[in-house]
Amino acid sequence: MTFIQVATEKSYLNRPKAMGIKVRKPSFNPKAIRRHFFANSPIMSHLLTALSSTFPIGEQFFVHSVRNVRDKVKDEKLQAEIAAFIGQEAMHSKAHADFNDAWRRDDYNLDNFQDWLARREKFIQSVHPKLQLAITCAFEHFTALLGGYILRHPEILSTLDDDAIKLWVWHAIEEIEHRAVAFDVYQAVYKDDKVRRSVMRNVTTGFASLTFYSASRLLMQDWRKSLPKVTGNLYGTYMISKMLISLIPEYISYFKVDFHPSEIDYSKIVEYWKERLADEYAMESFQEEIRHPLYS
Repeated sequence: MTFIQVATEKSYLNRPKAMGIKVRKPSFNPKAIRRHFFANSPIMSHLLTALSSTFPIGEQFFVHSVRNVRDKVKDEKLQAEIAAFIGQEAMHSKAHADFNDAWRRDDYNLDNFQDWLARREKFIQSVHPKLQLAITCAFEHFTALLGGYILRHPEILSTLDDDAIKLWVWHAIEEIEHRAVAFDVYQAVYKDDKVRRSVMRNVTTGFASLTFYSASRLLMQDWRKSLPKVTGNLYGTYMISKMLISLIPEYISYFKVDFHPSEIDYSKIVEYWKERLADEYAMESFQEEIRHPLYS
């Protein structure tokens, strides 16, 4: 590493903290989370576990795609947000790797799927940085939509164990906090909305098929315990359908000429859950934030 590169890296560390994006250390016990943790519904639980299996590799790719063009970003505020984005995504990757490790058993194997994901990631990293960043923008829109939906429906979360809530609500809050970072970097460096929208259409198809495939594999591995739970599966199917239908308007907004991720206001529901995680679930990172808001 040259002197200039070292100086550049250190200059990142000297920048002010990002406003509204805080890197927090999660505190949950992945081994305490039941296999059918979502409303005793195998279908919905396997869907979320399938998503979790993509996060360690996916979050690393998101960071990589932003770092690709970081040196082209001149705005100091956005540079601070990039640093916070990288920190949050690193924590998400580790937390979901811990969650996934807790599920590695003879009858529930994530390894083959994750090996396939790793090969796909290697290929995607070979395409132009512009496309990589556009892919990240698309996925960040999806994670923000899902995170917002989770937070706006506390009746859903009431069925989860405490440790499952600590993982998924913490993750949802931070996805909402940094939902605009990759988009703002893309706009600052490329500002090509035609490519951005085109990539979203491709990502939508790929994301849907990938999630369905991985969730189906987990369901079939667990079929002896999953199939008999007819009521739970019907409820899970209902919840997935309801969620997808209700998120259509927010999804479509991505294709607007003047779209920006921050146009959807999550501030009140995020503050509500921060306080609950601090008071009811005793998560230290949120307790510090609530006690000392000016320094968080």
